[in-house]
Amino acid sequence: MHILLIGSGGREHALAYALKKSKQVGTLFALPGNAGIHSLCTPVDLKDTDAEGIIAFCKKETIGLVVIGPEAPLVAGLADKLEAAGIPVFGPSAKAAQLEGSKKFTKDLCKKYNLPTGAYDSFTDAASAKKYIDAQNSYPTVIKADGLAAGKGVIIAQNKAEAYKAIDEMFGGKFGDAGKLVVIEEFLDGEEASYFALSDGTTAIAFGSAQDHKRVGDGDTGPNTGGMGTYSPAPCVTKAIDEEVMRTIMQPAITAMKKEGMPFKGVLFAGLMLTKKGPKLIEFNARFGDPETQVLMLRLESDLVELMLACAKGNLEGKTVKLSSKAAVCVVMAAKGYPDTYVKNTEIKNIAQADQMEGVKVFHAGTKREAGKILAIGGRVLGVTAIGATVAEAQKRAYSAVDAIHWPEGFCRRDIAWRAIAQTKNAI
Repeated sequence: MHILLIGSGGREHALAYALKKSKQVGTLFALPGNAGIHSLCTPVDLKDTDAEGIIAFCKKETIGLVVIGPEAPLVAGLADKLEAAGIPVFGPSAKAAQLEGSKKFTKDLCKKYNLPTGAYDSFTDAASAKKYIDAQNSYPTVIKADGLAAGKGVIIAQNKAEAYKAIDEMFGGKFGDAGKLVVIEEFLDGEEASYFALSDGTTAIAFGSAQDHKRVGDGDTGPNTGGMGTYSPAPCVTKAIDEEVMRTIMQPAITAMKKEGMPFKGVLFAGLMLTKKGPKLIEFNARFGDPETQVLMLRLESDLVELMLACAKGNLEGKTVKLSSKAAVCVVMAAKGYPDTYVKNTEIKNIAQADQMEGVKVFHAGTKREAGKILAIGGRVLGVTAIGATVAEAQKRAYSAVDAIHWPEGFCRRDIAWRAIAQTKNAI
């Protein structure tokens, strides 16, 4: 069948890589894609906001499945319009995508259905939010813009002054409409992990775990980013914790959404904090993570098309996701200056050589091809990913590939997967 993939990041390149391995795929189209995605897919010159154009294209090309990668078109309702036109789609409806589009919606759902998460309250004005801060008088505390803020609308305030500043900035328009409503949450202490499950609206099945590195610098220093690297599986997500997360968070969330009349179809991504009292939900995302997808797709042994179609068509029950027992590590190469101001249109050389190294796959994010050259046009530009028998072996391969790439204007962290390797070394 012909498939249309929507998105242009490293996540979508990793999805294209996994989709392309399926024997069910005819032509794989991508909208808009990037330099790496275009090596696997036929590019489509449409915007993800042009629902009518996308539907017309799907009908013309007899598209059998549309895979929506990023959150913005999901929250905007693209999946609803495709479904209404009779086109199978992997990705939730606009109502179901509120699990990512609104922090308040998710926290309210957790409260109503008793999903484990931190205490919270929500506010529409600064004075009420500050009054709550004063009453709680507990630090650190977490202050979030309710809506989509490209991963930037979360402030962990260490004291009253920082909390007040965050509240004023959010209501002052720093994050646009996303900050018109503000959620203040209890700070959860423990080890963080990313967890994924597929759903057809009724059934949830586990897809795997990963851990990412948000801070820009080695040793988890500097400002937060969209993610500087990942590894999978997360050693802290033991078999017992995996089962507990599915039993207490993932399946209950899917069941709750169905009861609310907005069944969730697609992939549900939970940001977890593994506390002393058990796993607790930090937040949900309504799509695969980036750069978590890169490591998961390198480990995936199941047919991704089959799984996505089962989600779209409501017959996921009885299916399982098979992942390699090997470990995968992704090192993000970013443009110098990221996550602040960075230079664009610098040339990257030797990607093909790195991509041919044993166990390595280089996923493109912010790239374009121009006059035969690969140019960096984004902040996070490449996800250099490798698989190995152990996390240490995967890490070594990933950094060997990083060192083979020539890009003086780029940088990366040199300690991706340090926590997993330390845990392995300390294991009895």
